[in-house]
Amino acid sequence: MANTLLGLLLPSLLLCCGKSTAALKSILTVSPSWLSPGASVNLSCEVKPSSPAGWRFYWYKAVPDLSKNSYRYDPLPGSISETVKNSSIIHGQKQTAGFTCRAGRRNPEDFTEYSEPKFIWSADSHPAASLTVSPNKEKLFTIDEIKLNCEGSSADWRVRRFKESYYEPDLSHCSNWGTMTGSSCTFMSPHYHRAVYWCESGSGEFSNAVNITIYPPDSVLTVSPSWLNPGISVTLSCEVKPSSAGWRFYWYKAVPDLSKNSYRYELLPGSINGTVENYFIIHGQKQTAGYLCRAGRGNPEVFAFYSYPKFIWSADPHPAATLSVSPDREQHFTSESVTLTCGGNSTEWRAKEFTESGHLFYIDNCSPLGTMTGSSCTFNRTWTHKLVVWCESRSGEFSNAVNITFQYEDLLLVSPVHPVTEGASVTLSCRRRGENKLSDVIFYHNDKLIQNDSRGELKISAVSQSDEGFYKCEHSGEVSPQSWMGVKAGSKQSSSSFPVIWVVGSVCGVVLVVLLLLLCCFIKFKDHFCLRLVRSESRGRGSRTNHTVSQSEANEYSSPLHGTSNLYDSVRPSEDPVNDANEHQHITYSLLEFKNSGNKRGHREPQEGAVYADVRAGAAGSSSPAAADAAVYSEVKSGH
Repeated sequence: MANTLLGLLLPSLLLCCGKSTAALKSILTVSPSWLSPGASVNLSCEVKPSSPAGWRFYWYKAVPDLSKNSYRYDPLPGSISETVKNSSIIHGQKQTAGFTCRAGRRNPEDFTEYSEPKFIWSADSHPAASLTVSPNKEKLFTIDEIKLNCEGSSADWRVRRFKESYYEPDLSHCSNWGTMTGSSCTFMSPHYHRAVYWCESGSGEFSNAVNITIYPPDSVLTVSPSWLNPGISVTLSCEVKPSSAGWRFYWYKAVPDLSKNSYRYELLPGSINGTVENYFIIHGQKQTAGYLCRAGRGNPEVFAFYSYPKFIWSADPHPAATLSVSPDREQHFTSESVTLTCGGNSTEWRAKEFTESGHLFYIDNCSPLGTMTGSSCTFNRTWTHKLVVWCESRSGEFSNAVNITFQYEDLLLVSPVHPVTEGASVTLSCRRRGENKLSDVIFYHNDKLIQNDSRGELKISAVSQSDEGFYKCEHSGEVSPQSWMGVKAGSKQSSSSFPVIWVVGSVCGVVLVVLLLLLCCFIKFKDHFCLRLVRSESRGRGSRTNHTVSQSEANEYSSPLHGTSNLYDSVRPSEDPVNDANEHQHITYSLLEFKNSGNKRGHREPQEGAVYADVRAGAAGSSSPAAADAAVYSEVKSGH
């Protein structure tokens, strides 16, 4: 029990008696960090953790020791004996220098650890040690190879760098982040940083110091067009500044992040591996959207800064996010209140504006413009201001965008802030500050006079695409600023019936083709059976006699087409090769007239399926009445 109690009390006793001061640290601060002519340097030393009074403080100069890659500590003049004050003032310091301190107390005296060296920097070079930087330009980039050269009275050098860090300061030499060759240090930095560089010689000299900030190159995005039109593609172009070759380009979509009052960046499809071309085309974009780009090169890849987000705006609302404006007009007098209302599938919104001067404002609860109540934001302006306004939701949606102008002038045009649908009516008017109704107003469309009479309004009963454009009004010699009136296509009712029309048209087309095919077959069939040329060779000499067609001969003919009254058909008996040379003289034509036999007296009843034909024989080219009178009726039986 006694041993345990002694173990608990011993650390306290040692601290009280001054035997554990080595565990305490001295912290030095130097002011200012950079020397200016005639200014003195203040050193302050503090013991941490804090402990009872009674400390005495000692001040040292840090002298470079290249052999040990560290510093030796030489007491400052006047500080060999201890001082009670925890501060010291140095006068007349002109060159870069390093300092340290420590504290001690009791007798025999116990000391704290030396403090980390702190530096005061001078931009003035001197013959004993000087530093030059190449390339010698105001702004250096991550793509630059930087060379630091040490010159002076020594043959041995090292380059030091001091960089502030979020966790603790970083004091290092060239071999940690570059290549030291003789008296030169060469390095490239892949990331942004800011640091102080200087040379230290083997003879203990400090050179002048330089403050170097290394930036990634800038990515600059341009978007064309700024406002969307139906069917128009969007072109993104990315430029690296300063300009250089070998870059690949990455393209991002800016998605609203209300929790951080900023955006998160999502790579666009087709951009995961970057593109060699510095442009990217987006097809089918219909809603307001934000985009960014950045460039990278090398292996490992060094990236430029992200570009600032750029936007393409759409005037068309959509169910997920919609912006409405009250009063519903583009132009407003200064100090008039305007209410923006965001609607859609989110319960949290922010209103954002892009000014004519190119500044983008993220408005949390519509501040500093006004106050946001739910999804509404009311604000005003006391100066002339032109801006594009839209809503962004917590779910990452953009609403339609609108132009809003605050006018200091006393005359403004009253025109709709949203596009007008084709076929709808619209009324434009002119308004003077403090007056609601005006007469004798002149109206212009795209700077062309379109109405000049006693009326105070311009009424368009059925808006068409030709009505789109810039409008302004004039009253009593004063002209208002102009505003753009957009026109959007009306709902196409025929679009839903398009499939029906297409189907009906297709069916009609098929039916027409079938009918044409049937007609062709009909004509072909008719020609084949009814317009055949029959050669008839006379077997005996003398005049041609009437010929009675027997049933056996009729079997050589095809039945005529139904409904034909007079058809010429060739009668072709068996051929005689001997008379082939004169066959054109022995052609006989037969005129077949179909008759309805009925039940006439003197005629026998027709047999079922029989067809009667009046066969009139005549030589080719003759048409004598005798031939016509010599008709013989022949019964032609169709075969079954």
